[in-house]
Amino acid sequence: MPELPEVETVRRGLAPVMEGAVIARADVNRPDLRWPLPADMATRLTEKTVLSLRRRSKYILADLSSGETLLIHLGMSGRMTVSGDPLGAFHHDHPAPAKHDHVVFHMANGARITFNDPRRFGAMDLISTPAADTHPLLAKLGPEPLGNQFDESYLADALSGRNTPIKSALLDQRIVAGLGNIYVCEALYRARISPKRRARNLSRARAAALVPIIRDVLRDAIEAGGSSLRDFRQADGELGYFQHSFDVYDREGDPCRTPGCTGTITRIVQSGRSSFYCTLCQR
Repeated sequence: MPELPEVETVRRGLAPVMEGAVIARADVNRPDLRWPLPADMATRLTEKTVLSLRRRSKYILADLSSGETLLIHLGMSGRMTVSGDPLGAFHHDHPAPAKHDHVVFHMANGARITFNDPRRFGAMDLISTPAADTHPLLAKLGPEPLGNQFDESYLADALSGRNTPIKSALLDQRIVAGLGNIYVCEALYRARISPKRRARNLSRARAAALVPIIRDVLRDAIEAGGSSLRDFRQADGELGYFQHSFDVYDREGDPCRTPGCTGTITRIVQSGRSSFYCTLCQR
């Protein structure tokens, strides 16, 4: 499942050809993805201007001139790719339609944005822009980890008294939005915190120190274009490459990269998800 850096990478790739541009036509080629698509979706999108393209957690939000916002979730295998070259930034001719091209946006500037999703775990919805934050998928989300509300005091308070492992706490979207398994593993390694440590047993100082580390991990991943493990592609069709910089994720049995450490990376399962960490460095 794409995490915050992958979704932000896609948003940044789409912005140059979507923000301020008109959707000349929208092709909606099936009635549903993970859930039913909005009624009259093609009509509601056609001839609307994309005023802004933003991200909330792992969702892309396109605010439209109609007063509605298009909510997009990529799911496990969803891709949004750009073809055409209206700004000289993309070098792909429009491809022939593919089997799993479920929604296609034909922009008035000549660009084409295609949402392809073989497994159909993605989702789209159209919602009133003023009420977007109350949408069931967004209403209970915590602060953005790259935003001002996510600071040292907030995280220390949020973790205080919680009896869950710190790994599970950081994956709780009500505590912080957008963090996923990969980047929590990487952040805990950089902070030298075991994923098994109970959140309530973490000192306020160590909890506070996680904030800049989480931000650094996410920024590094965004700069690298995200992590391509299976299906993820950037908006121009290219792979992200942060997976080549993983310190612990998917490195079970490999030597720890901490200078002077003789440990190896261990994998355990927490709440059905793999956690990777060094048993010597991370306490």
